[in-house]
Amino acid sequence: MQEIAFWGLAVVAVAAGVAVFAVDSMARATFSLLASFLCVGLELLLLDLDYLGVLVVLMMIMEMLVMAVFMIMYMMNPGGLMPMVMVHNHRGALAISIGVFAAMVAGIVLTPWPERAGEPPRDPTFALGEAIMGPKMLVMMVIGLAILATMIASVVLATDRGRYDRYGDRLDASRPADPGGGTP
Repeated sequence: MQEIAFWGLAVVAVAAGVAVFAVDSMARATFSLLASFLCVGLELLLLDLDYLGVLVVLMMIMEMLVMAVFMIMYMMNPGGLMPMVMVHNHRGALAISIGVFAAMVAGIVLTPWPERAGEPPRDPTFALGEAIMGPKMLVMMVIGLAILATMIASVVLATDRGRYDRYGDRLDASRPADPGGGTP
């Protein structure tokens, strides 16, 4: 059953990846890419790579939703849903993608893969984190919090009105006088 689920997710991941270039709007391409990444994350979970699977799922959901929100906010067409051509230079792009695919398949087939030496680690998540980050894990956690604080601060500083400065639907309206006689 697990093998059937793996191959089913693989087919859906590839189909959603192809749909990124086949659909005619940025919003649809974003959600197609999200579907492809979610399938890959679920495949990692099927392979018992729990940390990587959850990481891919969480990161891709947030990344694609942020991308969709920014497209809705900043694109000329409403919500990125107006039709547009998603691929430029069709023949050149097709030739390059076929060439890269062929080179990658040749690399997979012609590479002499090493045999496994030793046993898998007792805690694969810890071993992966140690292999990637080494002793700098604490530094990266602090940097992650600093980046989050910077994003929040930049959004707060980018708005000239506070949370309670909006009165009604007219955003350009001035602040009403205080009915209690005090100064605003």
